[in-house]
Amino acid sequence: MGFLLLGLAIAAEVAATTAMKYSDGFSRLWPSLLTVLGYVVSFSLLAQTLKTVSVGTAYAIWSGVGTAAIATIGVVFMGEGMTAAKAAGIALIIVGVVVLNTGGAH
Repeated sequence: MGFLLLGLAIAAEVAATTAMKYSDGFSRLWPSLLTVLGYVVSFSLLAQTLKTVSVGTAYAIWSGVGTAAIATIGVVFMGEGMTAAKAAGIALIIVGVVVLNTGGAH
């Protein structure tokens, strides 16, 4: 159940960050409200996740997957360029999460 909640927390955080891009510096009402709501939901679900998943593991997955997802959304939907450095950074994030999970972060 903890990892299901974590997945939902990640989805809410990614949605909130995407909405923040469209809030135009919090000058547009609906994207701004979606940003705030998304972060409240994300942190609430992350807090529930920490009841059953270690903080190191949960945060590594939450931040790593969220960062990789937002970088990918930026490239695919927002016209941001994909450079070798950006691709390497995303790969390193994924490797880091895997190492933390297999190397004793539990």
